[in-house]
Amino acid sequence: MVKLPIYLDYNSTTPVDPRVLEAMLPYFNEKFGNAASRSHAFGWAAEEAVEVAREQVALLIGAEPKEIVFTSGATEGDNLALKGVFEAYATKGNHIITVATEHKAVLDSCHHIERLGGEVTYLPVDHDGLIDLAELEAAIRPTTILISVMYANNEIGAIQPIKAISAIARRHEALFFSDAVQAVGKIPVDVNADGIDILTLSAHKIYGPKGIGALYVRRRNPRVRLSAQMDGGGHERGMRSGTLNVPAIVGLGMACELCRQELATGSGGVLAGAGGASAESLRLGALRDRLEQGLLRIGATVNGSREHRLPHTTNISFNGVDGQALLAGLGKDVALSSGSACTSASMEPSYVLKALGVDDDLAHSSLRLGLGRWTTAEEVDYAIGRISETVRRLRETAVR
Repeated sequence: MVKLPIYLDYNSTTPVDPRVLEAMLPYFNEKFGNAASRSHAFGWAAEEAVEVAREQVALLIGAEPKEIVFTSGATEGDNLALKGVFEAYATKGNHIITVATEHKAVLDSCHHIERLGGEVTYLPVDHDGLIDLAELEAAIRPTTILISVMYANNEIGAIQPIKAISAIARRHEALFFSDAVQAVGKIPVDVNADGIDILTLSAHKIYGPKGIGALYVRRRNPRVRLSAQMDGGGHERGMRSGTLNVPAIVGLGMACELCRQELATGSGGVLAGAGGASAESLRLGALRDRLEQGLLRIGATVNGSREHRLPHTTNISFNGVDGQALLAGLGKDVALSSGSACTSASMEPSYVLKALGVDDDLAHSSLRLGLGRWTTAEEVDYAIGRISETVRRLRETAVR
């Protein structure tokens, strides 16, 4: 018996893993100290917990603990990365390259930088949602200080050629920043192997609490400088002042540790090798394929790359059906999204799908489905049935 409602919006947010919550609880009342209070045991316990979490985050992405800066989430991290580089490297240049399908936290930060006199190039993407590497290299100028490309798209799941992008950035002595919110914890991400200089991640996308994230800032080869966007007590190596949210940081650390353990386990229960998929990735990929196959039978279109994408994400359009009407028709049975959660209040078609060349009518009929740690085959089958039933009914109504 399937328990309703079914949650298929894991790209928007995830439930906190019970093991994460258990790790957090003592730091609300028993170990409530301020991590900056270094004169007594309460502060020492909090500081120790923060440093353990810092190491857990670093281990997940192949970084050093001192390269991790805790933030309130990826939106703050994106702002700090882009604006911080723009200010810190002003004597070198003022040009940033990004992509038209980036998250709004990146795009709006770039628009802010343009208002300050900076120059930004917005690269287009192809029908799969991927950039053209030749176009990227051609866009680089002597004044280019930063290339910002998200690791995996939050709406369609397309994974960019990160290593190739970082190689181009290095060749032209530009820094490479990646919003890796949807990728970290889902697929292997290694800042050194991938050549990433700055990276953002968020706890609530990987079964941790909301309101906490981390920014990776490379310390050597090259040493990255950032101008702080929040001033105060000089916390987090001077990059982000403010009393640390110890319970949330502990939760982020535990969430990262659980993801690292999960990613390390291959389909046969052994450590996954280079390029090897974890058991969970394989499970989610199989469920996603099952979902797509079921919905394609009623005349649907999968948006974005079918080859280079996250295992748990699909974006599907239903010709002749309005996405909002489809969501309303599903009622309270199936929770999913018609696009990014950050822009879901807008009635405009997804700017990501429009960048892929999807026409307005088809873009308006799209659903984003995100699977996760507690998604089951029974839930997927139920969702196929409910979505198919609703699509057929809406098409019949439109014909009358």
